[in-house]
Amino acid sequence: MSALFGTYNRSIAFTRGKGMRLFSSDNTSYLDFMSGVGVNSLGHCDEHLVAIMKDQAEKLWHVSNIFDIPEQEKLAQRLVDVSFADAVFFTNSGAEAVECAIKTARRYYFDKDQHNRTDIIAFKGAFHGRTLGTIAAGGNPDYTKGFGEVLAGFKHVAPNDIKAVEALIDENTAAILIEPVQGEGGVNTITNEFMRSLRKLCDKYDLLLILDEVQCGCGRTGKLFAYEFSGIEPDIMALAKGIGGGFPLGACLAKKEIAKAMIPGTHGSTYGGNPMACAIGNGVLDRILQPDFLPHVEKMSQKLNWHLHQLQQRFPQYITQVRGKGLMVGIKLTFPVAKFVTKLREHHLLAVASGDNVLRLLPPLIVDEVDITEAMNIITTSFEELENKELEKQKEEDNG
Repeated sequence: MSALFGTYNRSIAFTRGKGMRLFSSDNTSYLDFMSGVGVNSLGHCDEHLVAIMKDQAEKLWHVSNIFDIPEQEKLAQRLVDVSFADAVFFTNSGAEAVECAIKTARRYYFDKDQHNRTDIIAFKGAFHGRTLGTIAAGGNPDYTKGFGEVLAGFKHVAPNDIKAVEALIDENTAAILIEPVQGEGGVNTITNEFMRSLRKLCDKYDLLLILDEVQCGCGRTGKLFAYEFSGIEPDIMALAKGIGGGFPLGACLAKKEIAKAMIPGTHGSTYGGNPMACAIGNGVLDRILQPDFLPHVEKMSQKLNWHLHQLQQRFPQYITQVRGKGLMVGIKLTFPVAKFVTKLREHHLLAVASGDNVLRLLPPLIVDEVDITEAMNIITTSFEELENKELEKQKEEDNG
């Protein structure tokens, strides 16, 4: 019996990884198209990140945020330089980054003597983390069940319906919280028009626009941040996953007039922004901000998208929709996705299930055409096996 909490259905013990590949304890090679659920943006054991980790490990791992941390200052300034933001708070995870965003929004209006303005409008199908605050923000009853009274102050509405959003706004509303691409909810892409309409609503009613780019940020969509597609800017944004390249790191970014409400004592993190995490975060930016990096992501996303639409034409009985943005892709299936994830693993391809019966592909951003072709061949073979099994079953029924 395992000494671990039984909160995960686990399988396969991986002992090492390199680039696009993971290797199990029996040295079986797996092609990784899930990246630790969108985390390993540069693949496994990237030489640049390994060198930075080794160098930093011999200098300093952790001090405390009561001291100046040069690596943290550097990473914060680099994020500010490439985004809408003026200030950054570092965390260890995406949930913590969203939690900070929620607190920042509420504290902003508190400082303006508008103490009633604590409500946040969020969206059905969203996932913002597993803390008590972020499961309330997500609004999924499967995640809130059994944990007592749900944190108040969140209203939920279907995405891409701007009139429904406006109908929820009242004198208590502080902010709107949204993922530009819903990850856990089924890789649902929010339209650019809707994002622009949300920005207009926030400007009209003096609300804050909070973006959760924990999964879709840091180059995953082919742009550094997904909000760039719509040509708008948020007021607050949560980042994590890919920013650390596999090391625990998250960040809450905000505009100056909003961030200044977070004075000493309002928030904190023991480990957030430690020297090791920020050194690695800087290493990730070293790679992602290279001139040819994001164009490569965009090129590979086009290749992947083409292959997936070919698959949809070949297997319309199994694939009803291909959706997503960049290298954050969802394939909506007509049968249970969990069984197909298992089948792909049997063929040594790693993918991950998502809500709404969607197979989610999140390859490292270093993926190339050879990797995409190999993955598509495995998926094709898996569909063909299902097709042949159904044909055999039909023959047996006809003969019977």
